[in-house]
Amino acid sequence: MVQIYGIKNCNTVKKALDWLTEKQIAYNFHDFKKEPATAAKLEEWEKQVTWELLVNKKGTTWKKLPAEEQALVVDAASANTALLKNNSMIKRPIIEWNGSIILGFDEALYTDKLQK
Repeated sequence: MVQIYGIKNCNTVKKALDWLTEKQIAYNFHDFKKEPATAAKLEEWEKQVTWELLVNKKGTTWKKLPAEEQALVVDAASANTALLKNNSMIKRPIIEWNGSIILGFDEALYTDKLQK
C-alpha cells in the first residue's frame, strides 16, 4: 500500500490524493499537522534523497523564515532541526512505495512507479 505524507490543505498533496483515488490506488495518509515527522523518518528519507530536496525552499513557510534562520540550514543536521521545528517546510507530498520515495506530484512519474 502507498504511504503518503503531507498536509491535507496543501494543493500539491490534494492533487496527489485525487490522482491516487482516481486510479483506485489504496493509500494511507500521514498528516504532518496531526502527527509531526520524526527525526528517524527524516533520516530514513535522506538515505534516498538529499536534505536539500526535503527542504521546500519554494514554500511560504521557508520564505517567512528570517534570513538568519535560513542561513543556519547548511547540512542534514541543521535542515532536520529546522524541519522538525516546522514540518510545513518539508517538501510534499512524500510518497513511500515498495521501499522507495517520490517527492512532490508528478503524474508521469506516479503512472510509471505506482501503476505497475
